[in-house]
Amino acid sequence: MHSIRFLTGITTSGTPHLGNYVGSIRPSVQASLRQGVESFYFLADYHALIKVEDPARIQRSTLEIAASWLAAGLNPERVTFYRQSDIPEIPELTWLLTCVAGKGLLNRAHAYKAAVDKNTAANLEPDMDVSVGLFMYPVLMAADILMFKAHHVPVGRDQIQHIEMARDLAHSFNHRYGEHFVPPQAAVEESVATLPGLDGRKMSKSYDNTIPLFASRAELQKLIAGIVTDSRVPGEPKETEGSALFQIYQAFASAEETQDLRAAYAQGIAWGEAKQRVFERIDRELAPMRAAYHELMAHPAKIEAVLQAGAAKARAQTRPFIAELRHAVGLRPLGLSTKASAPKASKVALPSFKQYREPSGQFYFKLVDAHGHVLLQSLGFDSPKAAAQAIATLRREGTSALATLAQQLEPPNASPDAVGAALALLALTD
Repeated sequence: MHSIRFLTGITTSGTPHLGNYVGSIRPSVQASLRQGVESFYFLADYHALIKVEDPARIQRSTLEIAASWLAAGLNPERVTFYRQSDIPEIPELTWLLTCVAGKGLLNRAHAYKAAVDKNTAANLEPDMDVSVGLFMYPVLMAADILMFKAHHVPVGRDQIQHIEMARDLAHSFNHRYGEHFVPPQAAVEESVATLPGLDGRKMSKSYDNTIPLFASRAELQKLIAGIVTDSRVPGEPKETEGSALFQIYQAFASAEETQDLRAAYAQGIAWGEAKQRVFERIDRELAPMRAAYHELMAHPAKIEAVLQAGAAKARAQTRPFIAELRHAVGLRPLGLSTKASAPKASKVALPSFKQYREPSGQFYFKLVDAHGHVLLQSLGFDSPKAAAQAIATLRREGTSALATLAQQLEPPNASPDAVGAALALLALTD
């Protein structure tokens, strides 16, 4: 593959809102127009089953999100645009990855830990009401990514851990069965806005503080008028810092327009006037898309045809790849030779941590690969306990611990991929 592959998806759990648009839909459409980029966009309806129990809501959300992407300018001819559940190879790959995933790795997933912590704080059983779907969410997400050999996955900072776990699973599978997967990288877009909602908190369906992306013009105006502001009166200077209204405007406006509103804040613009200016700027961008969206929503069969064409395009890649993976793990026709299998020795030869003490009296450790090559070298510790704690952190948190322990480590002797692969393999033995 000579092009760079990007992959992103939206969970079909609700109606798209302005936050989804500026944080995912708009940058995704812009990215799809780049030269030398192969883009994959999908509707994550399997993921929706983890949090939504209303079948009608999932179906409706799938239609709304597909229509939103298409109305925003996504061209199915330029990209691979599909519904997750139309690709049966994805759940099969999820199982193959499950069989190389360490439970300790999944125990560290943020969503699962948050659920356990919430139960513990309430003096309940740690796993009360925690579904296996929630626990396995990172493996399904890894299957989404690894199936298409994506190089980059645009995510917010709260999703970086899932990309690191996908990398760990790719390394683990490749180590056991040969090189099949491309370890992905998280593409964190610092310029992509995270919008506040009506109450100033992050715009989220969980907080019920969203502005639907394609609300009618009248409803959009009413919702923007309801954004929480402070009690400063007309003529009194207002702060842009912490102003949800200003942040929403900034996500749509040009630099010049943003500066004009900033000056108006300093001059004491009335909140009603500021809200009207925000409404008009947002509506100017969304109005043409709104018309296209409602036209698509009125003809769901057209969207279904687009998704079926996208599924056929996607499965042209997933069918031969899953056949390759099935062969790699031993799920083969019985008439084939049984001699050609992955070497067993590679499964036994593992990297390891070596602890030692220098004549200076300080304690050190190093991470070496199966052949004894040093991948990672520590600086000196005053006690063996401190060194052991650092090792435990690396084994527990994997590559995410490298930044935390940066001042206690020498610059790595090996590439980040090599260090990450070694830590992933060690996680399998925990």
